[in-house]
Amino acid sequence: MKPTDFSYYLTRFLTKYLPGEAGASKNTIASYRDTFILFLRFLSDEKNIPADNLTLNMVTKNIVVEYLDWMEKMRRCSTATRNVAIGSNHSFLNISNTRNPDNLLEWQKVLSIPVKKTKRKP
Repeated sequence: MKPTDFSYYLTRFLTKYLPGEAGASKNTIASYRDTFILFLRFLSDEKNIPADNLTLNMVTKNIVVEYLDWMEKMRRCSTATRNVAIGSNHSFLNISNTRNPDNLLEWQKVLSIPVKKTKRKP
């Protein structure tokens, strides 16, 4: 089986870009990895898109918004966790679009998804 472009770019993002170019901490890399594991689980369970078949052009604003809503409603994730998911997606797409700009218009739509304000502790 030939790897998809999504698997190629995600692997490079997690193993090369974050630790090397971005200098991300092990905790940040683990957090981003876990976010993408959850994203892949959402796609498989809710959208019947197995990770083996996922391509970059399938990552649309609608899919990402549905994933974020699913995290909050079905997984009962906090707003802060949702915002980490947005950040990891934004970072991944920013890097991917510079190396593979085929889906730039759709990714700009994904990048326009705002983070939610979190309640501050007094």
